[in-house]
Amino acid sequence: MSDDKPQTPPDRLSVNPRSEHFEQSALERGIGIRFKDRVRTDVEEYSISEGWIRVQAGKTVDRKGQPLTLKLNGPVEAWFEDLGDDAPVAKKG
Repeated sequence: MSDDKPQTPPDRLSVNPRSEHFEQSALERGIGIRFKDRVRTDVEEYSISEGWIRVQAGKTVDRKGQPLTLKLNGPVEAWFEDLGDDAPVAKKG
């Protein structure tokens, strides 16, 4: 691993390419998300500092074909999966 890669994920990240918080290089590394002490794989967007995640609301889409999301509040932790089991965790605090 090269030293120029950050060790923790960004504070806010989205999987939607239309979002200003979309970052392809971070997503390619794989992001692990723990929300309220549970590992989640269905997160569309998260913010560590603001303490929320967005998850898709079933199969429902808006009139533009984008998935409708729910905003869930609580403690969020994120890490890069490519760093293995002992990866540094980004969390509020």
